[in-house]
Amino acid sequence: MANPKPKARKRRRRGRGILLLISSLLIGSAMVRIGGDAGRAFAVENKHDTATNDAHAATPAKGCAPPPDMAEMLKLFQQREDRLKTREAQMQERMQALAVADAQIARKMAELTAAESALRDTLALADSAAETDITTLTAVYENMKPKDAAALFEEMDPDFAAGFLARMRPDAAAGIMTGLSPAAAYTISVVLAGRNANVPKN
Repeated sequence: MANPKPKARKRRRRGRGILLLISSLLIGSAMVRIGGDAGRAFAVENKHDTATNDAHAATPAKGCAPPPDMAEMLKLFQQREDRLKTREAQMQERMQALAVADAQIARKMAELTAAESALRDTLALADSAAETDITTLTAVYENMKPKDAAALFEEMDPDFAAGFLARMRPDAAAGIMTGLSPAAAYTISVVLAGRNANVPKN
C-alpha cells in the first residue's frame, strides 16, 4: 500500500502557491486602488490650492492699504505735485513769451539804431550842405560892392544880417556897415554885441 504523505505534501504546497498568488493579486489590486485614490486626492488638493491662490491674488491684500492719515498725506502730496507741475508749465509759457518779446525788442532796437544812424548821417549832410551854402553866400557878399551889399543887408532880418557880418572879413563887414542906415547899423551892432555877451570870460 502506497504512503499518502508525499501527496498530502504536494497538495499543501499547491494550496500555499495558490494562496500566495491570490494574496499577491489582492495586494496588487489594493495598491492600484490606493494609487488611483491618492492621485485623485492629490489632484483635488492641487486644484483647491490653485483656486485658493487665485482667490488670494484676485482679492487685494488688506494689509497693503495705507492708514487714513497716511492716505490723506499722500493725497496732499499728490495735489502739491500737480500744482507744482502746473506752475512749472506756466513758467515755461512765460519764459517762451518773454523770449519772443526780447527778440522783438532787440529787433526794434536794431531798427531804431539804424534809423538814428541814417538820420544822423542825413543831418550831417544837411549841416554840411548848409554850411557850404552859407560860406559860399558869405564869400559872395564879401566880393560885392559895399554899397550894393549894404542895400541887401538893409532889407535882411537883423539876426540874419548879423550872422553873415560875423563870418566876413572885418574890412568887408566895415564897408557894408558904412553903407547901412544909422538905425539898421545900430540894430545889427546890438545883435553882434549880444551874440558874445554870454561867452564865459577868464
